[in-house]
Amino acid sequence: MTRLHACGVQARLGDRTVLRGADLEVAPGEVLALVGPNGSGKTTLLRTCYRALAVTGGAILLDGENIHTLRRRQVARTIGVSTQEPAAFGGATVRESVRLGRSARRGLLEPFRKEDDDAVTRVLDQVSLTSHADRDVTALSGGERQRVSIARALAQEPQILLLDEPTNHLDLRHQLGVLELLRTLAARGLAVLVTLHDLRLAAEYCDRIAVLDAGQVVDVGTPEHVLTPELLATVFGVRGRIRTVEDRRVLDLHGLVDD
Repeated sequence: MTRLHACGVQARLGDRTVLRGADLEVAPGEVLALVGPNGSGKTTLLRTCYRALAVTGGAILLDGENIHTLRRRQVARTIGVSTQEPAAFGGATVRESVRLGRSARRGLLEPFRKEDDDAVTRVLDQVSLTSHADRDVTALSGGERQRVSIARALAQEPQILLLDEPTNHLDLRHQLGVLELLRTLAARGLAVLVTLHDLRLAAEYCDRIAVLDAGQVVDVGTPEHVLTPELLATVFGVRGRIRTVEDRRVLDLHGLVDD
């Protein structure tokens, strides 16, 4: 079962150091949320995990092997990615756009097969886009394009799924639908790493939470362990506490910490 490990990762954007020795590991069967204040480096860390950004120190390990030593096709077959601002391919239908995710499973000139079409049909249903399959992607709303991006990543049939703010632009119903889907996929053995800005959603739907602050992971563990009143006050500047309601974790926020 494939594991992804960010080991002491350092990274720069231009002349600015963004990550300063970040560590985390995501394992099969779990949803791990990466949270932190704006500018803490969440998206940057995620980008290093799928080789979109080079590290300046440390390493990203895929089952113990440095991801930069692996072939691109091997990485593409193992890691699926949905970005915060997904690209829209003008003139392509939703089905055609999602089918691009199958390219990692095909040879350079190998035609698409029935198994590819079946996989696309399956993931369109999973993200509630079946009725939009023949629409032009550019005619969709931002939230619908977000779901197309998620479907394209799932079409790869990856072992690890990385998502940058997948609930961004979605209405409440589809936010919850996406997070329920991630839980279902994790229960089937997928390793899921997701950046979230909504701490309440992270607390309720994620198995573990990693808190990033100033480029470092300052704590990682179950929501109950991590989202303590002390950490919420120190890192996020808010007052809050987790409680359990009918086997569900609920994060109650009570305003800002007094200056």
